[in-house]
Amino acid sequence: MAQVLIRNIDDEAIERLKARAARKKTSLERELRTIITEAASSDRLEVRRRAAEMRRGLAGRKHSDSTTLIREDRDR
Repeated sequence: MAQVLIRNIDDEAIERLKARAARKKTSLERELRTIITEAASSDRLEVRRRAAEMRRGLAGRKHSDSTTLIREDRDR
């Protein structure tokens, strides 16, 4: 596996990341590895393309009012 050295990271950012890792009961290194891996796997253009495709698929269809559905569910 490759290794990366990142310099000049803001101290406050590091403290927030350490706290985040602690909340998850994991090491800072593992948390950073997870963040980097997830960031590398997400492709904004692909997400936008899929969202546009979904909007096209839903275009012209009648949709119920979610407010009414939520109220009905809460009133049960």
